[in-house]
Amino acid sequence: PEKGKGESVWDRWTHEHPDLIRDGSNGDVACDSYHKYKEDVQLLKNMGVDFYRFSLSWSRILPTGYANVVNQEGLDYYKNLIKELLDNGIEPFVTLYHWDHPDVFERMGGWMNETMVEWISDYARVVFKELGANIKYFITINEPNIFCISGYSEGVKSPGKKLGYLGKYLCMHNMLKAHAKIYHIYDTEFREQQKGHISIVLLCAGVFPKNLCDIAAVDTYYQFDCGWGAHPIYSTTGDYPAVMKTRIAESSKLDGFSKSILPEFSPEWVQYIKGTSDFFGLNHYTSRLVETVPRVPGHAWYDYSGVKASVDPSWPNTASDLQVVPSGFREVLKKISNEYDYPPIIITENGFSDRDGIFDHLRIFYLHLYMKEMLSAIQENGCKVKGYFTWSLLDSFEWIYGYTQRFGMVSVNFTDPNRTRTPKWSMNWYKHVIETKKLSIDKPLIAANHTDI
Repeated sequence: PEKGKGESVWDRWTHEHPDLIRDGSNGDVACDSYHKYKEDVQLLKNMGVDFYRFSLSWSRILPTGYANVVNQEGLDYYKNLIKELLDNGIEPFVTLYHWDHPDVFERMGGWMNETMVEWISDYARVVFKELGANIKYFITINEPNIFCISGYSEGVKSPGKKLGYLGKYLCMHNMLKAHAKIYHIYDTEFREQQKGHISIVLLCAGVFPKNLCDIAAVDTYYQFDCGWGAHPIYSTTGDYPAVMKTRIAESSKLDGFSKSILPEFSPEWVQYIKGTSDFFGLNHYTSRLVETVPRVPGHAWYDYSGVKASVDPSWPNTASDLQVVPSGFREVLKKISNEYDYPPIIITENGFSDRDGIFDHLRIFYLHLYMKEMLSAIQENGCKVKGYFTWSLLDSFEWIYGYTQRFGMVSVNFTDPNRTRTPKWSMNWYKHVIETKKLSIDKPLIAANHTDI
């Protein structure tokens, strides 16, 4: 491993199970921002962005996972990147945990083990102490809801545990505790001196009723999807959404469990987690059609929620099977604002995937339509969107899809040892949006491409 980095769960997963990655690839080099960060910062400067969001590697900073061994070379890399950004007038926006904990902890149960709360808190404290003076925005955990489902319930992504409902609920329970503990460490030990902001990032889908009168399904789906992580932090009462607690308890009993398989927070934990945010970090890509599944007496609710999700076949698709539904973006912004008394929202990810290519008209089209809906949510619905990040600057390793999907506004040649960067059309379009502060789109571009999307 480069410069003292320890092994993460994704390192192990991609090396031991290349057959589970679409193209058999791994993230060993990926887009090699480790060596090419100065070039990447120049790309950012050329675009005129104000912020750059990147994730830290826990196992690069603490190679054994534990805070008693700190890898200075790993820390220096991040210090150099942060300095390069600041020297070029770009604020770093830093994610502490993006699904890649040290493998040693997975051998002890990973997020099934509540001691992860202590281990990740120790790591966070090292980061705040060593890097926090130059960082004004921190994310504790990226998309815990998605990671818990894919990593501990369905097992399709690292660490590959197929533990069903119990796995995802326990994983999220421990992640919410970890988030809160990290937030309080920052709040009590570092905020006064560093004066930064810290929160969590949740992936939330837009939700539409399949049958127009079935409004209840919309709210229930939202609570099981977004509210699962948001309600304990952003609501006035804290704890999991009431509909989750009720339906999971009923279903657990009908499935023969002695108590609900949704873990319970003590009153102390409810209070400790509640309010642990300085803003609402939202990742959003797509939407779902939802419908209530009729209840069968004596049986658990369908999928423990009673709601079935699908997609409208008329929605255009992307390379990631994430449908293009711009109006869903506005809907989820309105829902979050109504649910949690209009918190400041930062869109931490929103983007489009294709197979490859420099002439990415469809990405421009997607970003234009989604940003337009975001502006409507701000201007017409009073949503307090304070920042927007498109995902992403560079093509990169996309988890189980390897390099078969490209989200970047800059193309990376992964067969070239130099990982040559080539700006796509979308980068120039985005630069123009930033420069003019106007959402413009080339009319012939739409005419030529509306049939494709």
